[in-house]
Amino acid sequence: MAVKMKTSVTLSVEANCLSHSVAHVRTRDLSAIIDEPIERHGTNLGFTPTDTALSALAGCTNTIGHKCAAKLGVDIGNLKISVKSRFNRLGVTLEEEIDVPFEEIDLTVVSDGAATQAELDQVAQEVAKFCPLAKLFRGAGTIINEDWRKAS
Repeated sequence: MAVKMKTSVTLSVEANCLSHSVAHVRTRDLSAIIDEPIERHGTNLGFTPTDTALSALAGCTNTIGHKCAAKLGVDIGNLKISVKSRFNRLGVTLEEEIDVPFEEIDLTVVSDGAATQAELDQVAQEVAKFCPLAKLFRGAGTIINEDWRKAS
């Protein structure tokens, strides 16, 4: 008898916030610190919340990219991922409400595998369909410019 996979699960994160900027975040048996830099009156012990969101996009692109490549039978090898965002700070400075704070993201993915450029383009199309973080950003109105390419 085949085991049926759950289609909906509960993800859980807890944060112990020790100051206005420091949050010790835990999930499963892992922990991380989210903080602000010194110039924003933090202690610079970890990524900012916005850094964390962009990091999650890089991590998700990597994981879903490898799943999609495997499904397509494509060798993407190891990836080097760069995420750069044009970010509207008016909201976080409380100047005005901003509907789309992450205005635009440049996502560059460099593959050192044997995949051709056409195969990488195909993987990129599949990742756009399945990466929950990319979907979250796009759903919020963020433009994501993706550039998947072979390592030179």
